[in-house]
Amino acid sequence: MADSIGIAVMGASGRMGRMLIECVAASEAAHLVGVTERAGHEWIGADLGEAMGGARSGVRVYDDPLDVIVKAQAVIDFTSPSATVDHALLTAQTRNVHVIGTTGLSGDDIAKLDAAARHAVIVRAGNMSLGVNLLTRLTQQVAAALDADFDIEIVEAHHGQKVDAPSGTALMLGEAAAAGRNVELAEVSDRGRDGITGAREKGHIGFSAIRGGDIVGEHDVIFAGAGERIVLSHIASDRMIFARGALKAALWGQGKPPGAYTMASVLGLG
Repeated sequence: MADSIGIAVMGASGRMGRMLIECVAASEAAHLVGVTERAGHEWIGADLGEAMGGARSGVRVYDDPLDVIVKAQAVIDFTSPSATVDHALLTAQTRNVHVIGTTGLSGDDIAKLDAAARHAVIVRAGNMSLGVNLLTRLTQQVAAALDADFDIEIVEAHHGQKVDAPSGTALMLGEAAAAGRNVELAEVSDRGRDGITGAREKGHIGFSAIRGGDIVGEHDVIFAGAGERIVLSHIASDRMIFARGALKAALWGQGKPPGAYTMASVLGLG
């Protein structure tokens, strides 16, 4: 335990929170020091193991994030944009490694996270899986190799409870495609087609979102040219891949200089 890294999980009762707790509990390199939930949640003040319907664990559920951040060496955060920004203000002061899988972040939110990264290690990614980050790199390379005669469409599918669209992963892939073509995604993004939309704009990057059932995550990047299509795909069948990636990032960040990092850095992809 002396060399074990203390992990704080923000948002313990959520789908990803529970998965992260399970992942940390199974790790020999890390241990859980505390978790948070929103003020007023029924778990507040309870033992985490008992709150989850199991045996007592000795880990408490807090509603004040500072109470758990000061006990940890790394914070793993799959919560909401506003909560994540608030957490980053704290981790910047305590110098914790802050791993962020929160999606739906605005440009202003990201600017605040980048400011916090001047003081602490922040690893932020729309998707923490190895496969998706390899897909992102391939997307950039293919986009760079093909000119605007190949239309780019990104199609993503997730469970019916997901609240943001396009997904963080789809946007990450869109950014990679835009980078491959040396353009800004905001200037070529095409979303929400409905009705008489007119012909597709040459060079635009389109997004489509599917929501339903218990789909974990599926992403296709389609390069559609005259007479041929190239399709790069990733299918996630187990949410644990995201938790394992987030824990890998938390361990990787120990001892790194302050800065804004991505999973590409963690995985040695540049």
